[in-house]
Amino acid sequence: MSLSHIALSSGRSIELTELRMSSTYGGMLEGYPCKPINDMKVSRLQREAERAFSSAPVHLVPPFREYPDQTAGAFGPVEVLPSVACIGVFRSTAVAPELDPVLHRSALTVVWFQPVPDVPSGEDADLALRSIRWEELAQDYEL
Repeated sequence: MSLSHIALSSGRSIELTELRMSSTYGGMLEGYPCKPINDMKVSRLQREAERAFSSAPVHLVPPFREYPDQTAGAFGPVEVLPSVACIGVFRSTAVAPELDPVLHRSALTVVWFQPVPDVPSGEDADLALRSIRWEELAQDYEL
């Protein structure tokens, strides 16, 4: 059972089968959002996805970074990522046209950030998520 379907810009339909969401800055006790902190958060989330879902390739959708007009601290200017960090497992039909569509599917684990805790769906999903190059990134597997 899928949680939602997303229409990629390429026209391919993919289904979201598992979704993990967390607060981007939840648990941040000290400091402020800045490039070094954000780079660590993005890398950590990508490594978490690679460990948790090792059977499929992992793709990071580069997050939008906002630079509010606030005084810079010791680690540089304030840089804010969207407030929700996501890891999603997506499935679709096989990429290789010669594979039997009944026996084969394709999979990709995606890491992305979004402003609200909504499940991405249809053509309303974020454009960066809908722009994934599925044919280049996903991996076929046998059912």
